[in-house]
Amino acid sequence: MGTTAFIQDEAELDALLAAEAVLVIDCTATWCGPCKLVAPLMDRLAEEYGDRAKVFKIDLDVHKPVAKRFGIRSIPAVLYFKQGERVETIVGVKSYEEFSSAVQRSL
Repeated sequence: MGTTAFIQDEAELDALLAAEAVLVIDCTATWCGPCKLVAPLMDRLAEEYGDRAKVFKIDLDVHKPVAKRFGIRSIPAVLYFKQGERVETIVGVKSYEEFSSAVQRSL
């Protein structure tokens, strides 16, 4: 199982939003315990939906403006985008099925 890549800056984020039909972004931080529980689920999503949806992580400690831009007040928060528009947000530790169902709804 691979590890989901981190978005390095807002320019990369904007490029992904413009380029990808379905984009999943795991908003995380290194100190966040619950985020560590969600991380392997995101890796599994990336593996299962790799041909239909792109899955990335972003460290909100490093990219505070992104948290403000999307109104994220607590993490982990997983954002789902379709054609560059946010269609869903899941906050907190959830089951793999919940994250997977959200991807299905975005396809």
